[in-house]
Amino acid sequence: MSKKWFFLFRRLSVVLCSVLLFSGCYHQKKDHDALSATNPQATVSGYDSAYMERVKDSLSFYTKHHYTENYNFVVKTDSIMLLRQQPEEAVSMMPTDTFSVYHHDPLVVADIRILPNDSIDSVWVQVARDQMTFGWIHESELLPKVVPDDPISQFISTFSDRHLLIFLVIITLIGFAYLMHIILKRNAKIVHFNDIHSVYPTLLAITIACAATLYASIQLFAPEMWRHFYYHPTLNPFSVPLILSIFLVTVWLLLIIAIACLDVVVHQLPLNEAVLYLCGLGAVCAFNYIVFSVTTLYYIGYPLLLLYIYFALTKYRKHSHCLYICGHCGAMLTKKGRCPHCGTVNQ
Repeated sequence: MSKKWFFLFRRLSVVLCSVLLFSGCYHQKKDHDALSATNPQATVSGYDSAYMERVKDSLSFYTKHHYTENYNFVVKTDSIMLLRQQPEEAVSMMPTDTFSVYHHDPLVVADIRILPNDSIDSVWVQVARDQMTFGWIHESELLPKVVPDDPISQFISTFSDRHLLIFLVIITLIGFAYLMHIILKRNAKIVHFNDIHSVYPTLLAITIACAATLYASIQLFAPEMWRHFYYHPTLNPFSVPLILSIFLVTVWLLLIIAIACLDVVVHQLPLNEAVLYLCGLGAVCAFNYIVFSVTTLYYIGYPLLLLYIYFALTKYRKHSHCLYICGHCGAMLTKKGRCPHCGTVNQ
C-alpha cells in the first residue's frame, strides 16, 4: 500500500508544479481604467468641472457596461459596417457614408456618446481599427459582432455560441453511440460500466458535471457578474467573487485530474485500448457538459447532479475500487484470493 501512495503523491506533485508554472506564465492585461476606477480624484486633479463630469460619466458607463474608452475588441463576424460621420447626423436622417472592418480586425473604443433621442439605441460607440480608420456604430449592433481581445474571453465566446452547442450535441450523441457500440462489442473498458482500477476517470466525469452546473448557475443567478468576468477574465481564483472563485477552482481541478487520468490510463492499458478508453471518457465528459449546462438553466440540473454523483460513486465502489495489491506482481485487486495476472494466492 505504501508503494501505491508513493506513486500517487509523486503524480500529484508533478501536476501541481505544472499548474503553478502555467498560471505564472499567464499575463493578465492591464485594465485601461484601473487608475480612474480606484482613484478618480488623482486623474482629474487640476482639471475643470467639465472634465470631472466626463470622468464620472465614464465610470458610470463602465459600471453598467463593463467596458469604456481604450477597451480592445476583435471582430468575430465576417464584417461590421461603421459610420464615417457623427451619430447625430444619422439620427437626424442626414446623408451618411459607411465603411467595413473585417474578421479578426482589432478595434479599440475611441469614444462613447449617449443620444437619448435615438429610437434604435441611445448608446453610440466610436471604434478605431488604426490611426486613420474611425467609425461609429450602435452598441447593440457592435457587441454581438466582436469579442474582447483576450484568449479567455474568446474561449468563452466560442463555447457560448448556440450553433457550436447544437453541433457539439449532434456530434457527441453520434460519437457516444458509436463508441458504446464498439466498447460493448469488444467488452472494452469504459468509465462507470467497465472501468479501470482508478478513481481519476470517475472523478473527472463528476467534476465536469459540477463545473457545467456551476457555469449555468452563474449565468442564471448572476448574469452581470459573469458579464464582467467575460470582459475582464482572469485565471486567478483569489481575485474574483466567491462563486467565480469556486468555478475557477473546478477549472484548475479539471486540468489536474485530466493529466492524472491520462497518466493512469496509459500505464494500465495497452495503447489501442487506452486510446479507445480515452475517446469514450471524452464522449462521457462532453455529454455531461452539454446535459448539465442545459438542464441547470431549467433547474432540473440540480437534482440530476445529485443522482449522477450517487450513480458514479456507487459504480466505482462496486467495480473499480481496489483495496488490495498482489504481493507478488503488484497488480491491484478488488478482493483477496488468486491474482488474475500471476496466479499468486493472496491471503
